[in-house]
Amino acid sequence: MNQMTTLARLHRTVGVRVGHVQVGGAAPIVVQSMTMTDTADAAATAQQCVELAEAGSELVRVTVNRPEAAAAVPEIKRRMLDAGCTAPLIGDFHYNGHLLLTRHPACAAALDKYRIKPGNVGTGRRRDEQFATICKVAIDHGKPVRIGVNGGSLDQELVVAKMQENTDRSLGRTSDEVIDECMVISALRSTELALETGLRKDQIVVSCKVSRPRHLIAVYRDLASQTDQPLHLGLTEAGMGAKGLVWSASAMAVLLNEGIGDTIRISLTPKPGGDRRDEVYAACELLQALGLRAFSPSVTACPGCGRTTSSTFQELAERTQDYIRSRMPEWKTTYDGVETLTLAVMGCVVNGPGESKAANIGISLPGTGEAPNCPVYIDGEHFITLRGTYDELAAGFRALVDNYVATHYPLKRA
Repeated sequence: MNQMTTLARLHRTVGVRVGHVQVGGAAPIVVQSMTMTDTADAAATAQQCVELAEAGSELVRVTVNRPEAAAAVPEIKRRMLDAGCTAPLIGDFHYNGHLLLTRHPACAAALDKYRIKPGNVGTGRRRDEQFATICKVAIDHGKPVRIGVNGGSLDQELVVAKMQENTDRSLGRTSDEVIDECMVISALRSTELALETGLRKDQIVVSCKVSRPRHLIAVYRDLASQTDQPLHLGLTEAGMGAKGLVWSASAMAVLLNEGIGDTIRISLTPKPGGDRRDEVYAACELLQALGLRAFSPSVTACPGCGRTTSSTFQELAERTQDYIRSRMPEWKTTYDGVETLTLAVMGCVVNGPGESKAANIGISLPGTGEAPNCPVYIDGEHFITLRGTYDELAAGFRALVDNYVATHYPLKRA
């Protein structure tokens, strides 16, 4: 274990309770996400909160940007609870958070945590006053806060002062290095101000999110060495599709492997009409890939090659993944340990039997020129050979999965 890893883990000592979820301390790393609906539309927002929570988001955040949104928060919380969703609800405040929280006490009471950016709560003395107002509301309601510094909304007064210092003292730092330093300074100063206002250490989570992987690594290593507060980790404005996934994972995996990060979000830009839950699935997969958490059964699938000219294995792998996700909201409340289940959907004889035997349940589909047989292996042993149409194969494999879950994982105690 290198020095940075040791340092980061030594500083993960403070725990913050967000609703019923523990963040930091010895708690597992927590996944969170954010809705895309108009918060004033309580029905649509509550529905998306429930969907995100069922997908694996353990904390759900909504923007609270205007009076109508603040007024809707209590109803959103009620609708979530009526649907059986107990995921803590976080309010994201910018510019007018001090006004919305003080003028809408029901909103302040319904939320489980407030997220504020030091760079956009005001300027000069007003900034400190308005920041302190939000902290006092949190104190009155017994709520935690996240002090969330972002590269895109950094305190410009601090940036200008540090840039001038860099010039005047001929420090030779690049502008990026100065901005990275300002991110950490802003977070630490704001944490001190929150403590001076009366918040306890166990009410404060800190983040410093930037949009470039190498800078995220540098900023969080610096931040982790200077505070023992829980850290929210994420690459902000990561982007769409493969770019967003790769950029987020390239930075966050490095930091998580060093023990840095207590709650995470992968901020993906969805395609028009896309599924917001994709960012939740990505965050869960990242933690699962690193061996830090287990959220859902994993599906090993063949990438395809010239031996797999049929699309059957691809369709079966996709359908299997979708089926697992659709069943997990029920399975995870019914069966103990089902998230550790492993499956394999392979496309030819080269790696098919080997990977299938390594999984709890694996199927090896025939490649080009192979006999139309699909051997299925359960816990390393050949169990059955499936044949038939694609729909028959899919139904047969699903039935085997359902039976394995029901017979291999104990029922959870009520």
